[in-house]
Amino acid sequence: MELALQTQGLSRRFPGGQGVHALDLAVPAGAIYGFLGPNGAGKTTTIRLLLGLLRADAGEIRLLGEPLDPLRRGVLARVGALVENPSLYPHLDGRANLEVTRRLLGLPATRVGEVLERIGLAADAGRRVREYSLGMRQRLGIGLALLSRPRLLVLDEPGNGLDPAGTQQLRGFLRELVATEGLTLFLSSHLLGEIDQLASHVGVLDGGRLRFQGTLAALRERARHALLLRCDDPSRAVRVLVDAGEDPALAEGHALRLWPRLPVAEINRRLVAAGVAVTHLAIEPVTLERLFFELTGPDPRREQVA
Repeated sequence: MELALQTQGLSRRFPGGQGVHALDLAVPAGAIYGFLGPNGAGKTTTIRLLLGLLRADAGEIRLLGEPLDPLRRGVLARVGALVENPSLYPHLDGRANLEVTRRLLGLPATRVGEVLERIGLAADAGRRVREYSLGMRQRLGIGLALLSRPRLLVLDEPGNGLDPAGTQQLRGFLRELVATEGLTLFLSSHLLGEIDQLASHVGVLDGGRLRFQGTLAALRERARHALLLRCDDPSRAVRVLVDAGEDPALAEGHALRLWPRLPVAEINRRLVAAGVAVTHLAIEPVTLERLFFELTGPDPRREQVA
């Protein structure tokens, strides 16, 4: 499998023990890789290391098949990035903001118009950026990252501050961008829904350590499906289930939730035989939110999965 981004043992420690520890990232070429973790998990630190903005204490980084080190940074010319908030000139219009960076990079003048079309801001190119909405500013920031035609695009929390409509628009824009430009997207976020609906691959970071890495489908397969049960007598149902070797827990609305050991049909049969009227019995869909909290919750037995 060709990798657009790879690290081995990547570490950077700060005073107090914060930082990232022995990260082995593997981002397939052409993937949308969701880098997921709570605030303070080390996502931005990792991105700064990947872009050469921080120096690692240990480990190796390979971008687009080439090693990144202080003496070999040429590969960064093929990497576009938006770290935290985009650096824009609010008193200039959108076109001028792109033009400044285009000249610094020595790119053809036609590139600005191409990028404005790609990010959907051609009609607003003459407006000053201070008049742009937050979503438009985010797209302009991504446009700056796209000027050099990168093969790898790194975005740090691009959905921060956007309302639901803006988040949905950004999600569609990024999905189309990957499909049409053929690039690899490394997307950092703490927004579970954003990753769930966009990414093909996921890395879950917590406490500076990688807790899971793989396809989104593989992450879902790790979870045991929960059974949600509603009935007329929850107390009696709990006794029946415990006697059957199950471990039910109280859920919302006086329902019961369990991770069944027995077949669902057998559970239903035992409840009915004990005089419990079952009104609802259904397997709950596995959500990324539940998986995330299972991986990042307090559990001293937890180990990295790669």
